[in-house]
Amino acid sequence: MELGRDQVGILLINLGTPDAPDVSSVRRYLAEFLSDPRVVEIPAIAWKPILYGIILRTRPKKSAEAYSQIWTNEGSPLRAIAERQTEALRKAFPDLGVHYAMRYGNPGIAAALKRMTDDGCARILTVPLYPQYCAATTATANDAVFAAVARMRAQPALRTLPPYFDDPLYIEALRANLSRQLAALDFEPERLLLSFHGMPQRTADLGDPYSAQCRSTARLVAEALGRDVEVAFQSRFGRAKWLEPATDATLSGYPANGVKRVAVAAPGFSADCLETLEELGIRGRKTFMDTGGTDFALLDCLNDSPESIPMLERLITRELAGWLPRA
Repeated sequence: MELGRDQVGILLINLGTPDAPDVSSVRRYLAEFLSDPRVVEIPAIAWKPILYGIILRTRPKKSAEAYSQIWTNEGSPLRAIAERQTEALRKAFPDLGVHYAMRYGNPGIAAALKRMTDDGCARILTVPLYPQYCAATTATANDAVFAAVARMRAQPALRTLPPYFDDPLYIEALRANLSRQLAALDFEPERLLLSFHGMPQRTADLGDPYSAQCRSTARLVAEALGRDVEVAFQSRFGRAKWLEPATDATLSGYPANGVKRVAVAAPGFSADCLETLEELGIRGRKTFMDTGGTDFALLDCLNDSPESIPMLERLITRELAGWLPRA
């Protein structure tokens, strides 16, 4: 039987963003984000007093200042890119219901799923836009999907896109995208640094495959580009030991070792956001230049680029096998 319009839905999922670059909006966002036990693996009885008594009293102001430096006329860069990705995929899948949601903030996953089922989506593919699997990203997105569906009386059939860290489609998209951007620079980088979001070392020790998948991605990208790359991990939080080497320490150490021209890419992020635009593009640049660097380039994430959308279309089409009407 041929499926009718909107009976199959696609839900893109990314991490999230505050609604505005002000303290109250950032506080609401951080409260939701940092209350997730997948993100902070500390017993709630110990963590909640720290979160509400210290962190949410001090961190929102600093984070709001950071967000204000990257906010655009379209609003949050992450949300604006998500909207463009969604619109591009609607053109690629004109007979399907394509939506996006954020794990934290708006539009939320539960609201997006309700909208899709109200529109008649009986089969839904969720697409966590995290190439490398991590419990604090992929798993918590899936948790939120399953929790929302668990509350439904009439549940849709579900599929979820698996991690694609070593998928040839993803590696080729990165190769083409990074090659294009590197060729457009007005200097030749002496190092290409791939910066991935960090995680506590304890999380890796407990069996989370994220760090190994990041390194696999880096190795495959290096092979595809035909050049060496270096790997570092950013966004450390708290006092626990995190994955190393750290991005900020790597950047500050380059000039003393004779590396004065560097390009930085963040292939673990599917869309530019605070961690790329502000942490790398502003603070990372300053760290490098203040310690003696001369040329710094932050390369764009895949975003809704000509390399990204065809890759996502092909990954999604593969996962929808059997759900789409035969051509």
